[in-house]
Amino acid sequence: MNPDYMEISVGEIGLAALLILANGLISVFLKLKLEKQLLIASIRMVVQLFAIGLILKWVFAADKWYIVLAIMAVMTVIAGLAARNRSRIRYQGMPFDALFAIWIPSWLTMGIGLVLILRIEPWYSPQYVIPVLGMIMGNTLTGVSLGLDRITNELTQKRDHVEMMLSLGASGWEAYREPAQNAVRAGMMPTINSMMVIGLVSLPGMMTGQILAGQDPEQAIRYQILLMFLLTASSGIACVLAVLLVFRRVFSPQNNFLYWKLHEPA
Repeated sequence: MNPDYMEISVGEIGLAALLILANGLISVFLKLKLEKQLLIASIRMVVQLFAIGLILKWVFAADKWYIVLAIMAVMTVIAGLAARNRSRIRYQGMPFDALFAIWIPSWLTMGIGLVLILRIEPWYSPQYVIPVLGMIMGNTLTGVSLGLDRITNELTQKRDHVEMMLSLGASGWEAYREPAQNAVRAGMMPTINSMMVIGLVSLPGMMTGQILAGQDPEQAIRYQILLMFLLTASSGIACVLAVLLVFRRVFSPQNNFLYWKLHEPA
């Protein structure tokens, strides 16, 4: 262990938790009624992180490819469900589309980064695969959820415009293209904004963690640059894939707009 690395005790975490009281007091003073949600969110965060810490210690010790693959699969399914749940407008098949749009780009870019660029051995090294996939998938989840929410809302609100274009002879894709562009743009914008200010306004978690652990700052920066390229690539591919899957669901091969498939959950 790095001798310069400072360990954090449970008591010190408890002292940091007292800072959440400031948020609670703000909620009470402004009558925001967020005290209960803050308490639940704080408890859930602590329990979930300690639980995943115990699981990761066991996974790292076991060092088996099938265990790592199972963890990756569980992460992917949870991410797909979360992306679906964040959309106000739903359609049949949306869980599968969200899962597929997150799964393919996340695993692909992770594989390129770890296997082809970093050339880690073995390929399933859990200390690399699980954290990197988690960061890529978390960012991809945000992009897909924003993209799905935007495209379904645009199609619902602009139904008349879409049908007018179809009646004037436009193809299904021509009527769909503008909402699709807006959806992809909305999904990619958070990542692009993050890239614009990284190092100036924000210091990313991966780089900060490596520096705190005693890693050479230059190497920590290189890891972060690599990760940001992977995050951006995955998010862009995922957003495009998501809107293409939606097009397949709501437009027939005969260029009919199947608007009745879009609905708010009961």
